[in-house]
Amino acid sequence: MRLLFLGDIVGRSGREAVLEGMAEWRRKLALDLVVANAENASHGYGLSPQIARDLLGGGIDVLTLGNHAWDRRDMVSQIEQFPRIVRPINYPAGTPGQGSCLVHLPNGHKALVINVMGRIFMDPLDDPFRTVSEVLQRYRLGVTVQAIILDVHAEATSEKMGMGQFFDGHVSLVVGTHTHVPTSDHRILPHGTAYQTDAGMCGDYNSIIGMDIQAGLGRLLKKIPSERPQPAQGEATVSGLVVETDDATGLAIRVSPLRVGGYLVGCFPGF
Repeated sequence: MRLLFLGDIVGRSGREAVLEGMAEWRRKLALDLVVANAENASHGYGLSPQIARDLLGGGIDVLTLGNHAWDRRDMVSQIEQFPRIVRPINYPAGTPGQGSCLVHLPNGHKALVINVMGRIFMDPLDDPFRTVSEVLQRYRLGVTVQAIILDVHAEATSEKMGMGQFFDGHVSLVVGTHTHVPTSDHRILPHGTAYQTDAGMCGDYNSIIGMDIQAGLGRLLKKIPSERPQPAQGEATVSGLVVETDDATGLAIRVSPLRVGGYLVGCFPGF
């Protein structure tokens, strides 16, 4: 199986870049599955139902969320209508939505997508290691599902690395989101799980983590609350990770970053 994971989509610039390139990337890379973090897709804060429909209708198979999951009240009330939107699995019991999604692919294969949020410098949610382990008990990688993708939405690199090492050999990919900066540590861990500490963002990198520079500097320099920063509107870089897995085991055999457009040095997998 060949899959693409895209880092946090930020605002209109990020959405347009992703949707513009999706059909070409799916064709050139022969992708079976595309997963994207979309918790900043609606003007930088949350995900609206309409933008979710646009992204899912534009070639993305599953959307994951994070700490901005509930910034849009309309998503709180409508998330149950979107079986391919996954919010952090370690939210309290009774929270709307689901923390995992089983995708049935056209070729008959199945893929499980899980979203979990870290706790270091983040909201004090349930134990991410335990909650992910509980859902994994219901599946066997390479037997009942051909791939398992785990999006770890977290601030601390140590926590993301801990998740990678803990679940190495049990999932196909552990990839971090949230910090909006792509790390260069993409690799296959000793027991066969593909890993990257952060996939980066799909947005304008001539910014402060995707948001307008002046608004961000105002908060940093003066420590005075100002109006909410808006997403930068320049050309976006689409940042993500392409992973090829062995259908027999579900483990990774190749991994490569994808960076297209904008300010970052480009990188396109040669699979």
